[in-house]
Amino acid sequence: MNRALTLHDLIVVGAALAAGAAMGLLSRVALRWLAERARRTRWTGDDIIVDALRTLAPWAALAAGVSAAAAALPLTVAVDHSVNQALIAVLILLTTVAAARVVADLVRTQALSRSGVAGTATIFVNIARVVVLAMGVLVLLETLGVSIAPLLTALGVGGLAVALALQDTLANLFAGVHILASKTVQPGHYIRLGSGEEGYVVDINWRNTTVRQLPDNLVIIPNAKLAGAITTNFHQPEQQMSVLIQARVDYDSDLDHVERVSVAVAEEVMAEVAGGVPEHEPVIRFHTFGESGIDFSVVLRVQEFSDQYLIKHEFLKRLHQRYRTEGIDVPMPVRTVVLHQPDQIQLPAPRTPEPGRGPAPKPPVTMSKAGH
Repeated sequence: MNRALTLHDLIVVGAALAAGAAMGLLSRVALRWLAERARRTRWTGDDIIVDALRTLAPWAALAAGVSAAAAALPLTVAVDHSVNQALIAVLILLTTVAAARVVADLVRTQALSRSGVAGTATIFVNIARVVVLAMGVLVLLETLGVSIAPLLTALGVGGLAVALALQDTLANLFAGVHILASKTVQPGHYIRLGSGEEGYVVDINWRNTTVRQLPDNLVIIPNAKLAGAITTNFHQPEQQMSVLIQARVDYDSDLDHVERVSVAVAEEVMAEVAGGVPEHEPVIRFHTFGESGIDFSVVLRVQEFSDQYLIKHEFLKRLHQRYRTEGIDVPMPVRTVVLHQPDQIQLPAPRTPEPGRGPAPKPPVTMSKAGH
């Protein structure tokens, strides 16, 4: 120190620290009030920003109080510079962490709003967080007087070696970015791969894609495999989809009457069952003279892929009951087997044994179905 501490110095230091703590408490109270107002808005970005400020503002106020207290003390130039550098480093780190949190939450919110369901694309969230943290670290090093030019050069040379060693990982990373950027597959979509796996896309991260099957099992697919696979997306170009249900009526049925009854049942299901599309007009198409009746298809429409099971269930129940009421027969498969038998059955003659090895062969015997 340049001189001895006095009572005045201690009072000023205490006042500065108390002022910093008070500012921190007041900022928390004010931001809490602001957070309650932000929750009432439709935009979720203000909630994210206020939540980050509630973490950053109290620490910034406390750091300001410590800086004012350090300025009141009779410190040497070197010690005062070190204290200021330490406080600046703490503020930069706090700001970087808060900014990374805000950016990551905004990206996650945007991904959720686009997917429409509880799915996330953590690959973009992680990339955004890493980029902000890397920029904050570079700013911190530059503030502390560390030259970042050699560091960037070393990172460039080392990055080439890392890229060669992590070819599969980088392939999955860029494949995931390509999948999300091209919007071929998004979190919340129902997909089916050419290899047979199918389900809802839960998450696309930097390495793999997680798919939740209808029995709640998870299928983990590397992004590179997904990008190169033949994929059916049941949410593209729109979430609604058509459902074909096969049915059969007896040959003696009045097909016009069958069509009217089937359409009426289909319209009832579309309007009353959850998952149906009420404005859809059901279509009936007769297409085959089958083995035991006339086959036809009923075209219904559902809101999304998993709704088809309840729609089919209710439609078949109601259609079966209505057919019974209207006297429309649903035929059972019948096969007629005809066996043809000749009037006489000729038994084959026995083989002639070699001389000295048995009795002489008997003449062939003819059996008649009418004989005794």
